[in-house]
Amino acid sequence: MDKQVLIDADACPVKDEAIEIACRHGAEPVLVSNGGMRPSRFPDARIVTVPSGADAADDWIVEACHPRSVVVTTDIPLAARVLEKGAPAIRPTGREFTAETIGEALAMRAFSQHLRETGESKGYNAAFLPADRSRFMSGLDRLLKRLPQD
Repeated sequence: MDKQVLIDADACPVKDEAIEIACRHGAEPVLVSNGGMRPSRFPDARIVTVPSGADAADDWIVEACHPRSVVVTTDIPLAARVLEKGAPAIRPTGREFTAETIGEALAMRAFSQHLRETGESKGYNAAFLPADRSRFMSGLDRLLKRLPQD
């Protein structure tokens, strides 16, 4: 199986960076979306549009990933599923999801959801900063270098 970077693309702020880094490493960049994506300015990027549905893009990514894939996502349950298949996952902020951190991330997600549901929290997301973009680029580069070779 060839190297690939699977991008959960619907709200990903680092699509172009992920594509550039994937191409630099000889990996196929794949943008997975529920629709509404404009064609990429990168001819090597593949765009996959899945049918509408709660987890259609996530299901496609999980089915397609393998140990020579890297998944770019903010979706913690998706990251957990990808890790179970032996593929690494990274947030657009550059933080890698790992077997050691995914349990805590899932618990914090559930706790935050509870706070939103009870009105204790408004659920604002942190701003995406230039430093996040830089950390992402370095992190994705490191992950692609770590992937098993042919």
